[in-house]
Amino acid sequence: MTAADHIVFIVDDDERIREALGELLESHGMRAIAFGSAGDYVGADKPDAPACLILDVELPDINGLDLQRQIAEGDHPPIVFITGHGDIPSSVRAIKSGAVDFLTKPFSDVDLMAAIRAAIAQDRQTRSERAELGLLRQCYLELTPREREVLPLVVSGLLNKQAAAELEISEVTLQIHRRNVMQKMAAASLADLVRIAERLEIPITHSRRTGGN
Repeated sequence: MTAADHIVFIVDDDERIREALGELLESHGMRAIAFGSAGDYVGADKPDAPACLILDVELPDINGLDLQRQIAEGDHPPIVFITGHGDIPSSVRAIKSGAVDFLTKPFSDVDLMAAIRAAIAQDRQTRSERAELGLLRQCYLELTPREREVLPLVVSGLLNKQAAAELEISEVTLQIHRRNVMQKMAAASLADLVRIAERLEIPITHSRRTGGN
């Protein structure tokens, strides 16, 4: 992990804490940007890179847990909470809402660095999955209207004959559309296509019926 491929955001109203965390991260070769309030963090332009958010619970403008809830719907980095006044209900709330860790001051450098690395790895994975999903959506947009009708029938388990009858086309024409769908969606097998359809949340309105192939 190099300083160029990630970023750690620090939100704490204590300047001494911000400086100490910044020095710690720098000693581990990590890049950090510090903010004194939640508002400063929210309003700042942020690098588009895998990240972690070190967030103090008690801030001058908003409670860190409330900020976690407010940004939950958007794309935000995994959170590592730090606090000088930890309690079990707060930690449970934070973790249930997706926080990577909830550390009570004074915490060890080892625990903090482990949480930060886990958060960055999690964000890196999330970004990779998001990019992959974007490519799948682009592939789906390249399907013709008829191919978009064929796809859910195929992944639902209908035989070629049944799917062709459903669309009132010949079985040969259905097979051509099916092959085009497989190629455009870069699906190596029917099982692969089924997984792709699930990721794209394509509604499956038919179930396999008995009959010939």
